[in-house]
Amino acid sequence: MPMPWRLAGFLFLTAALALSAWAEGQSTQGNGNSSAPSSPSAPASDVLNDSPAVVPTAPARLSSGDLVDVSVYNVPDLSTRTRVGNNGDIYLPLVSYVHVAGLTTEEAQQAIEKRLADGGFVKDPHVSLLISDYTSQGANVLGSVNKPGVYPVVGDHLLLDLISAAGGFAPDAGRTVSVTHRTPSSQPVTVVLARNVVNSGDSNIPVSPGDLIYVHRADVIYVVGDVAKPSGIYVDRDDLTVLQALALAGGPTHDAKLNGARIVRRGANGATETPLELKKILEAKSPDVKLAPNDILFVPSRSGFFNAARNGASLALQATTTVTYLTVVR
Repeated sequence: MPMPWRLAGFLFLTAALALSAWAEGQSTQGNGNSSAPSSPSAPASDVLNDSPAVVPTAPARLSSGDLVDVSVYNVPDLSTRTRVGNNGDIYLPLVSYVHVAGLTTEEAQQAIEKRLADGGFVKDPHVSLLISDYTSQGANVLGSVNKPGVYPVVGDHLLLDLISAAGGFAPDAGRTVSVTHRTPSSQPVTVVLARNVVNSGDSNIPVSPGDLIYVHRADVIYVVGDVAKPSGIYVDRDDLTVLQALALAGGPTHDAKLNGARIVRRGANGATETPLELKKILEAKSPDVKLAPNDILFVPSRSGFFNAARNGASLALQATTTVTYLTVVR
């Protein structure tokens, strides 16, 4: 029975469309220039870099105190274990002393090979040097950190890396850090870290094995006398005022003699007292006064132990031995 012409036409049109789609797909796979829209894909380099980048580190270098194992291929009698001396030398059979301090293991191997070859002891020597104990590959972190001690420095490290390894800053830490490098007649390098360590920038200096890092304690301002909480206030800034210090100490009590307040400042020639119109400052009738590190803000009482007539400077100096350190103002 002959096929109706409409059905034949429909089948022909369907086959033509399918053939056209197949041809377009082949063309797209072949040259990648299809005009049809497609979803964006990441560059190959981005795909390859999905894993964390490996940052190359500087090779460790030998220093005094390191314990090394030296062996010479096919000459077992020359194998030895020795420690780098204070002068940076190691002693080896036949060749005597070889200076290795400051060299990488590869450089030290080459230096020993040269001595063996130049002395005619071994023809075409091949030396292997392994460090058994890197006693010099640490930095000593002391001062106001939570876990003082020696921490390894292998590769590139910055100052904040070592402070972090030492448990971070202690509550009484200031922003001043001294770094003494392990070199002859090295002078300490003093840096002041930013209040926000993220912005430390140039003060986050490189640290090397053998360095001594000392985190200084913050300065202290004392508030004593007839206040709610006689306190020593750790500060790492130089703009703390009388009102701020008084507020941190809980403010004056009802029995405080505000007009008898004074600032006690210790200097090379002893302590001096500066009268303070505290009542006027509290009433905003007189400007606030800045305090210096180690100042004592002394607020006497109208009666009792803290009487202004009883040598306020002497009593204030004695009181600083019993105050509680309150906080760090940053």
